[in-house]
Amino acid sequence: MMNYSFNDLSNKVTVITGGAGVIGKSICTALAACKAKLAIVDLNLDNAKALADQLQEEHGIEAIGVAANVLNKESLNTAKKEINEALGSIDILINGAGGNHPKATTQVEQMVSDELEGSFFDLDTEGFDFVFDLNFKGTLLPTMVFSKDMIGKENKGVILNISSMNAFKPLTKIPAYSAAKASINNFTEWLATHLAPQNVRVNSLAPGFFITDQNRFLVTKEDGSFTERGQKIMNGTPMGKFGEPDDIQGTVLYLCSDISSFVTGICIPVDGGYNCFSGV
Repeated sequence: MMNYSFNDLSNKVTVITGGAGVIGKSICTALAACKAKLAIVDLNLDNAKALADQLQEEHGIEAIGVAANVLNKESLNTAKKEINEALGSIDILINGAGGNHPKATTQVEQMVSDELEGSFFDLDTEGFDFVFDLNFKGTLLPTMVFSKDMIGKENKGVILNISSMNAFKPLTKIPAYSAAKASINNFTEWLATHLAPQNVRVNSLAPGFFITDQNRFLVTKEDGSFTERGQKIMNGTPMGKFGEPDDIQGTVLYLCSDISSFVTGICIPVDGGYNCFSGV
């Protein structure tokens, strides 16, 4: 029988990495409203616990905050044990941890002179390592650990990765972040194929432009007005605005629910039309 609601998410044990961040909070709130059991995994345990307590009180659900480093497998294994003991076997994994870093960001959009300073050739490779590790390995390792519970289960498992507009069209200034997010889309397709016989679906979601702590310095000035780059984003977004964190909630619920039971290996942009706009 066709499922016409998100009721199937009720009591599903759901792990959200980076769950205490801006977008993570929005995802957790949407799932809490559907009565999922939440494990909010974050480096900042205080923030994760505070959010868990808030959602328990507001929605009457089971929720816990768990400390873990998505780049440390031992840390993730410890977190998994805590989650299993508190909530049970994991049904859904949302890989929300990620971000950019100024050291992997060029100062100029294009090399219009032979000046190396501020260009690609002036980038700090440690910054590249940090960004690629956080975004790709920070998805790979949690998936290796948390999705094990989904194997051999009668119930369906779901893995949802958070991609980016950069995965479709690399943006100027942020080569490391663009390359890392492109790898997320490729990994999503690979893993969807690999796990399909196990009844585990793997998809990704690509948020458009949201103002976050990671990109605020690129798109806004201290007075809150747009930088030249921020205005370019506005000009390239047909809906003419930055996204709000809650704008991704519907797509998250769709991809996590049995409503999308025949959907795997895709990436859905939630971008106000940015990806479809040619610029003219």
